[in-house]
Amino acid sequence: QVQLVESGGGLVHTGDSLRLSCAVSGTRFGTKDVAWYRQAPGKQRELVAAITSRGTTNYADSVKGRFTISRYNAKNLLNLQMNILKPEDTAVYYCYLKISFLFDSWGQGTQVTVSS
Repeated sequence: QVQLVESGGGLVHTGDSLRLSCAVSGTRFGTKDVAWYRQAPGKQRELVAAITSRGTTNYADSVKGRFTISRYNAKNLLNLQMNILKPEDTAVYYCYLKISFLFDSWGQGTQVTVSS
């Protein structure tokens, strides 16, 4: 069974940095496309950053230049380095993995709160 476990969330101040990690098990991580999503209170879940199995990255315009997504296939880890955090980055951040054309998997989420 595929499992995704996020860690690294917390409460920080504007301008601070935070690093999220997602430990993946139960699948061949290196062959899968993965991503980070976030959901703020009262808003829809949105894509933050994605990275394909080949390493191609994609970012939401709101985080370009501040966030970096990376993957460490040997450790089955997905990371999100978040710099110059803003209050509008406050959300629950979810790790996502595309298992196949029809199936995907989500982590339980980790809270990131940025105070002004």
